[in-house]
Amino acid sequence: MMSSNQTTPQEDVNMSDTRKNTVLLSVLFVLLVSVSAFVEELDDTFMERRAADDIWLIKFYAPWCSFCKQLDPVWHQIGSELRSLGSPVNVGKSDATASTGLAKEFRVRSYPAILMLKKDVKYNYSGPRTKDGIMDFANRVSGPLVRSLSSLQLFQHAMSRHDVMFVYVGATSPLKGNYTSAAEELIIHTYFFSASRDVLPKAVSLSSLPAVVVFKDGTFFIFNEDLDGDLKSWINRERFLNYAKIDSYTLYAMGESGKLVVLALVEEKRLCEESLRYKSLVEKVAADNRDVYSRKFHFGFMGDSDYLNGLVMGEVTVPSVIVVNLSNDGYFLPLGAMETERHLLDFLDGVLDGSIECQGGNGVIQRIRRFVYDVQVTLTPVFHQAPLLGCLLVGFPFAIAAVFCYLCCKARPTMSDDDDNDGVALLAPSVQRRRKRTDKKDD
Repeated sequence: MMSSNQTTPQEDVNMSDTRKNTVLLSVLFVLLVSVSAFVEELDDTFMERRAADDIWLIKFYAPWCSFCKQLDPVWHQIGSELRSLGSPVNVGKSDATASTGLAKEFRVRSYPAILMLKKDVKYNYSGPRTKDGIMDFANRVSGPLVRSLSSLQLFQHAMSRHDVMFVYVGATSPLKGNYTSAAEELIIHTYFFSASRDVLPKAVSLSSLPAVVVFKDGTFFIFNEDLDGDLKSWINRERFLNYAKIDSYTLYAMGESGKLVVLALVEEKRLCEESLRYKSLVEKVAADNRDVYSRKFHFGFMGDSDYLNGLVMGEVTVPSVIVVNLSNDGYFLPLGAMETERHLLDFLDGVLDGSIECQGGNGVIQRIRRFVYDVQVTLTPVFHQAPLLGCLLVGFPFAIAAVFCYLCCKARPTMSDDDDNDGVALLAPSVQRRRKRTDKKDD
């Protein structure tokens, strides 16, 4: 007979599993708490109690925002990694619906909003909501406005890390002042460096100093004020590669540069032969005709066409070529087949000389049409998956409007009552007395 203090082998196994699960949960809890400790919750008192030299990377969120919830684990990873690297950047987050004063101070208009505060200057991050993108933004903005390259080795190291790099070459000058002013505004997008002439490779030939040079696409280009105009506008145009993969964030940023964007629209995955041909065609034209088109066009390819579907208010053809003008939400489509390089060149020339009509736009009628299209695209999946919910979403606003109109109509006095009251008030007193006696006789 087994003693009451003894346990069966099965009970031992269960107790062992329980202890393992308890230890695992404890470890996970400790890790969660330690990671969360690197992200501070901020309220309306933040601006008063922060130190003047502190650098803060802040995420503004709303409790009901699904995109904010998706970003939350990435945000904690960023806080942990910046702390482990010894970065001077403090990471925080703030509920914009609760700390409305802080959200107003940073002019938060959408969620999630990501901003950096450095010496009372606020920098807004508008890039992709990825860990690498946000980390690069934090490291770029938190560091020196213009980084000095003191040796050829440092120059080569910087070249290996950055696809596009702007370098000021020369001594102090008015051009350097303009370069620094441009860096203050555009540091959120790209890096800025300075170097002496002997630091640059011998292959880089400069006819005169000072100069501003951009290194990209395996070559370099020198700023020419007579041809390129304002320095800041030139930097904003040239901060993109001549040809690259473009997402919706990059496309929007390209539109702000004032250039048109030439896109090869392809499948997101597993490109067919026709898509590969379109990609190669656009890339070749971009490379062979840079001197002709670089001041007018950006070139690239795009796999996700949802943004363009909303722009054209329909399904864009994939694969195909399209030219987008994001300054007025317009677009250009080729009139015929795009078989050869000559066809694409004729298409681009037609866009520039106006022989190919710009479609779309941001006029009142186009905005109304685009709003209707967006509502249709949003509600169509709802009707397919949950018809009752779709009917409720569509019918509820109309029901509210109908009730409001009914109450307004009911609250208005009738014209006959007003006329009767006004008529009695306008009668002379003697007439009113006779009218009352007549009424009594009638009664």
